[in-house]
Amino acid sequence: MKIPQLSHARVFAGILLLGLLAMTARNAVDPDLWWHLRTGQWILETGKIPHSDPFSFSRAGNPWVSHEWLSEVVFYKIWRHSGAAGLIVFSAVATTVGFMLLYLRCPGKPHWAGAAVALGALASAPTWGVRPQMFTFTLASLLLWLIECGEERPRLLFWIPPLFLVWLNLHAGFALGPALMLGWAVGLIWEVVAGQTRWPEARPQILRVLGLILVCMALVPLNPSGSQLYRYPLDVLRSAGMRSFIVEWLPPNFHELRYIPLLLMYLALVVAFARSPSRPKARVLLPLLAMLLASLDAARHIPIFVLLAAPLIAEFCSLASSARKAARTGQLPSARSFRVALNGTALVLMAVFAVVRWDNLVRSQAAREAELSPQKAVAFLASHNQPSRVFAYYDWGGYAIWKLYPQYRVFVDGRADLYGDDLLDQFQRAIQLKSGWRQVLDAWNVQTVLVPPTSALAQALRLDAAWRAEYRDAQAVLLSRSGPAAAGGICSGPDRRRQGGEKISTRAFANLRN
Repeated sequence: MKIPQLSHARVFAGILLLGLLAMTARNAVDPDLWWHLRTGQWILETGKIPHSDPFSFSRAGNPWVSHEWLSEVVFYKIWRHSGAAGLIVFSAVATTVGFMLLYLRCPGKPHWAGAAVALGALASAPTWGVRPQMFTFTLASLLLWLIECGEERPRLLFWIPPLFLVWLNLHAGFALGPALMLGWAVGLIWEVVAGQTRWPEARPQILRVLGLILVCMALVPLNPSGSQLYRYPLDVLRSAGMRSFIVEWLPPNFHELRYIPLLLMYLALVVAFARSPSRPKARVLLPLLAMLLASLDAARHIPIFVLLAAPLIAEFCSLASSARKAARTGQLPSARSFRVALNGTALVLMAVFAVVRWDNLVRSQAAREAELSPQKAVAFLASHNQPSRVFAYYDWGGYAIWKLYPQYRVFVDGRADLYGDDLLDQFQRAIQLKSGWRQVLDAWNVQTVLVPPTSALAQALRLDAAWRAEYRDAQAVLLSRSGPAAAGGICSGPDRRRQGGEKISTRAFANLRN
């Protein structure tokens, strides 16, 4: 009986697939997940997309661009039918699809392609989780695959507009789509100018991509927020508050171990450019350099950089190893049978690893949620009649929305784009006891405060006779005002400017945002 042989390509693809399914799985504890779930529930129950904020008292009724509405509906439906386990598995599968598309784009030997993708997965690991941004990663990976395959099979490019239409309703990262296509087109034009590509060959490709960009831009208003989505990504990029409050908008800190794989990718690219016998095409190099600078500016851009860098690293490693490789000798039939058994065993072990990993995450979900969220304090609030305006810690605002809405409203939560720099500055001023902190609480008539017990605000209010602790544990302290709020408004002038001091940080804050 002939034993079916597993080729090297299939074995590496299978091992990579199963390994990524295990590696990319995360507990459903991202601080923003909770308000995403509540928004998805709100949409399904009301049959409407929110255009103004229903969850906070500080921005109640103010315009809100709910650019992730479709992601939120998907998340809530999964949670309603399969709970946190479904969200864990779904996020791992969606992220893995993006990496497997990257694997298909990597040239050279399968093992080098797998190694480059694995390195890229480790480099982008800080961004993994149950969050809408994973859709941007996967759809950007699909877009790049369509563009590259479209050079030989132009009909594949017709899939880009419907892909883009779904993307712009899932996450504001859709803006990367036209940007990547424009970088590719400009790079191809540069190749023509430099004499690397003939104009008759490049002209139809350039026209097709530029036409797709125009079509995609025309599709942007086909979302519940309409033409507002044209400016939304630009407003986010210009927001100082986003960069102050959200970790993933900060540059990667290479003193942290989690960014070492990214540093290795940078070094691998340097070696590839220095030692490779041929230079990358401009249509590849231009988007790569742009995303390299973006990844150095903000950690949230690392996954897109990985999509562009991994194929170049795989190609260089494959060429370098082929140049040094001696001629292989034939294998005995018995050796082939042994290799089939070895390959099959490796695949089975990786499958078991993925299942065990998922099972462990599901079992630890409750403990991780309790570790990162003020569960008991929120349960106390839900069962006791406290004033409805809750000044909750930034990372806990979304959790309070999920557990306490509509009985309570929050001051701020993870929707930094909704609150704007001014309100985020007021929150930071109060939580860190900066000048004018008491006026912030008084002007907003805050009667209930939910913060970590070690925070400066908690320490100050516990010493204030006008406040009393209603509940306290190691995770959170709940304080209520026993007297009326003092008269006064939000201070203005120099006190409104952000002053020195440490940025807000707890274990929960280490989880990256959307």
